[in-house]
Amino acid sequence: MYHTNPDFVTFVGDGEPTLCRDLGWLIRETKKEPRLKTAVITNGSLLWQADVRQDLAAADVVIPSLDAGREETFKKIDRPHRSLDFDAVLQGLIDFSAGFHGQVWVEIMLVRGVNDTDEELLSIKRALERIDPDRVYLLTPIRPPAEAWVEPSDARTILKAQEIIGQAVSVASPESGHFSLENFVDAREAILEIGSRHPLRREQAQEIEKAFLSPGTVETMLKNRELIRAKYNGQTYVLPGHFKRGRKITRQK
Repeated sequence: MYHTNPDFVTFVGDGEPTLCRDLGWLIRETKKEPRLKTAVITNGSLLWQADVRQDLAAADVVIPSLDAGREETFKKIDRPHRSLDFDAVLQGLIDFSAGFHGQVWVEIMLVRGVNDTDEELLSIKRALERIDPDRVYLLTPIRPPAEAWVEPSDARTILKAQEIIGQAVSVASPESGHFSLENFVDAREAILEIGSRHPLRREQAQEIEKAFLSPGTVETMLKNRELIRAKYNGQTYVLPGHFKRGRKITRQK
């Protein structure tokens, strides 16, 4: 079941959606319902492949990442597979945007001291000028990241980034809203499943236990080490006990 008036059906997956060979078919089947628009959130690393661009052709919006404007920074911030070449990835974004009939919304994740200096922002701006996206969004890590050293850019730097890039909208505040819970049997299952893909602030996990009328679930899970506490950017998160910080690898088909 879906909301009676959704904005988009978004393909994001538990990983990189363009690794799915059936993605094009899934998009086309979804669009058989005239009311539904489709969006795909991708790291953009495979858009140099013609079959991937073809898979995405039927989508209404594609949202690729562009976290760097040069090879060295691309390798540091995105930890790509060693076979991926930055120039090829960038050219894939350029080619896709030029031939796509929907909208391209680029997301830039700003990490303090890595890609938020004037030099780095100018290199991203030059890359964006070649891609010519319809929208640009600036993000910062608002949930515990894969690497403990990662810190979000501060408000002043985000404003500077908007000035340099010129067309970017900042989306740097914690997300709001509620998670869909109808497919879960209880609060424990929902917290573990959602938390494995989307680190939960403690109050978000407690909202889930309230929805299932299961007070004390979060505390019990913490005591049993099914959840662990983590502090990040002034917020307290509860993460599944198996959560590990490590390398983020971009894989190929």
